[in-house]
Amino acid sequence: MSTMVKTLEKPRLSVKAQAIATLAAIVGAVAVPQIFHVLGAASGLGTSLGEAFLPMHLPIILVGLLAGPYAGAIAGLLGPLCSFALSGMPGVVMLPFMMVELCIYGLTAGILRNVKLPTIVKVVIAQIAGRAVRAGAILLGVYAFGSKVNVSTIWTSIGTGLFGIALQWALLPLIVYRVENLKKNDN
Repeated sequence: MSTMVKTLEKPRLSVKAQAIATLAAIVGAVAVPQIFHVLGAASGLGTSLGEAFLPMHLPIILVGLLAGPYAGAIAGLLGPLCSFALSGMPGVVMLPFMMVELCIYGLTAGILRNVKLPTIVKVVIAQIAGRAVRAGAILLGVYAFGSKVNVSTIWTSIGTGLFGIALQWALLPLIVYRVENLKKNDN
């Protein structure tokens, strides 16, 4: 017995549009966290605002939802790397784990782009997939390769990032709805 996944009829984006969306998401993944770091520094909170609000995740999940799995995965992989190259953040120890996590966020959101589900459900599925793969990568890194990451970061990062998770639930469905309605009105 096979099950069918209901899909929406969304037009496939051109390679040029996907490339532009990917670049925009990478820029967003570098720029948006910097805003949070500046606000954190000005308020005396340091990098904790970025850890709490997860600003790098927003453009990556968004590009997956709007432009598809290739754009989402590439932006998720390169966003943290470009951010590290330009700002030194995320730290070198966490960089590979964030690259894997964000790649999975973008890939999963992109795969779900045409699946007939509420956007909030797509966001939650992408969040769960990204965090699960990140946890597996951390465990592999620690136990197979001797990484210096503390395994407890798997759980503490979820608690610390609850505001960011809620922010993604609030903003991403609204942005996707707005962009899709703009496209409908242009046609």
